Amino acid sequence: MGDAHRIGVVGLGVISRAYLDTLVGHPAVRVTAVADLDASRSAAVAAELPGVRELTVEELLSGPDVDTVLNLTTPGAHAGIALGAIGHGKNVYGEKPLAATLDDAHAVMTAAARAGVGVGCAPDTVLGTGVQTARAALAAGSIGRPLFASAVMVTPGHERWHPHPDFYYTEGGGPLLDMGPYYLASLVHLLGPVRAVTGASSRLRAERVIGSGPRTGERIPVEVDSHVSGVLEHVDGTLTTITTSFDGVATTASPIEVHGEVGTLAVPDPNRFDGDVRLFALGDTQWRTLPPSAGYVDGARGVGLLDFIAADGQRAPRASGELALHVLETMTALLRSSAEGRRIELTTSTQPPAPVPLTAAEDWGGAAEEWGGRAAPSPA
Repeated sequence: MGDAHRIGVVGLGVISRAYLDTLVGHPAVRVTAVADLDASRSAAVAAELPGVRELTVEELLSGPDVDTVLNLTTPGAHAGIALGAIGHGKNVYGEKPLAATLDDAHAVMTAAARAGVGVGCAPDTVLGTGVQTARAALAAGSIGRPLFASAVMVTPGHERWHPHPDFYYTEGGGPLLDMGPYYLASLVHLLGPVRAVTGASSRLRAERVIGSGPRTGERIPVEVDSHVSGVLEHVDGTLTTITTSFDGVATTASPIEVHGEVGTLAVPDPNRFDGDVRLFALGDTQWRTLPPSAGYVDGARGVGLLDFIAADGQRAPRASGELALHVLETMTALLRSSAEGRRIELTTSTQPPAPVPLTAAEDWGGAAEEWGGRAAPSPA
């Protein structure tokens, strides 16, 4: 354990449970400290983890026993926490998006380059067997040359299940910035980077009603567009139509479909690590489900951080800051395009990350699901 990479966790909300389930007990890492603006949260988690210190945010960012800060705060705080960690010479790995604004994201990446530290960013779901098996099928020529694709995310809104959904409807939120990273990161893995976008968006409801928890029935304002559609022009000429919406009830559309010269590939939900990849080739009479052939088997939140830590001079991190920056610019450009009524060319680009070979759960650490034989706590 003395050589384990030391992790400090900032932000102990809903998603932290999933990360801690993956990281606590993994031989490559050691969670040394936790912090949250709500001191009761950090106290509760630290009490369940022997050797983990409960700290203030500033104490954790400057702490000598933290190598990488895991930033699980809400989007508006992503850049501030990241810059604080970088300022103390620490790597940072955060939840998506990289920052609430493109300027803030550039500031994070510039500061990290100057400090000589690394930046990683979710989503890591795209490293699971779902998207990676689809990527392997494309590389094997299963549909021939890809010609166009579609990406669809439709939900009635997170306020139906999240007890504190306010940030989904403020700057840095909305369906595109919240859910778009899963789809766009997948599309970069599958089809490469984006060179230009054209977008359209709407905000037809001024408020939402919380549907669960202690604030059930409370109305919250909608300050961002709740439906965003657009066209992505990939560098190789492939076109993707994308729709992300908090305004629909349901859809029968596949989350992602890639259409090629000799077949169509249906890609499962990129917000999950697994799912069926289906192929319909010319001459077939029905869809065929492809067996998993690539990706982290039984992947879980945090596998991207483990991949980030394991990366070396031979391979760049797969859930990298560079990819997250390109995804964020793609999303903000779609929103700008909608507001300005014009096509926008992107200024960033990125190489698709290295494919993930089929990796059994025991080889990446997915079997570590308990904390020292005890059930993990449930941060609020």
